[in-house]
Amino acid sequence: MEATNNRQATNGGSSPLRVGVTGGIGSGKSVVCRIFACLGVPVFNADDAAKYVLSTNTDIRSRINDILEEDVYVGGVPDTSRMGQIVFSNATKRRQLEALLQPLAIAAGNHWMTVQTSPYAIKEAAIFFETGSERYVDVMVGISAPQELRIQRAVSRNNSNRERIEKVISIQMNDTEKMRRCQFVILNDNVVPLIPQVLQIHQHLLQMAGLI
Repeated sequence: MEATNNRQATNGGSSPLRVGVTGGIGSGKSVVCRIFACLGVPVFNADDAAKYVLSTNTDIRSRINDILEEDVYVGGVPDTSRMGQIVFSNATKRRQLEALLQPLAIAAGNHWMTVQTSPYAIKEAAIFFETGSERYVDVMVGISAPQELRIQRAVSRNNSNRERIEKVISIQMNDTEKMRRCQFVILNDNVVPLIPQVLQIHQHLLQMAGLI
């Protein structure tokens, strides 16, 4: 109940319990969040927010092209595949791009949380602990899956290749360490049923929000 008390102390009890959902590429964060959404829980997707900023903010567009040293937009739409190719092969450009976009995504998520009226609300993001943005939520839920399964899912979903997915995994926080920092962990290994795990955590979060 400590998270609830901290939230009430800082927000006067007016904001929902703030829940972060994280996991490495291919872990199944979006699938889990869709289940939470079916339970009536609002979900903020950090990747979607970043893509919106990329597509609509002309100043950001110019700064991104400067960082990547080429125009990565096609018809006003960012070519995220090309952006990925550049930043995964150039750590300096990746850090510069992250420094530009992550504060905007964090600010958007924080604002979104303040206008939610549900008992708890979720922010979904692959990167929390890497940026320190876990300090803006009350509870962290981690989604874990065997690495080989994650690679297979990501290759299939992103129409990508194994080498690129392995590169993404290599620059993300070690999955064991990431799960260790979470208060709840959901195993999404295609063996253990997923929905019962979500329902159990849903009940815990409602309790932490002071409803049951």
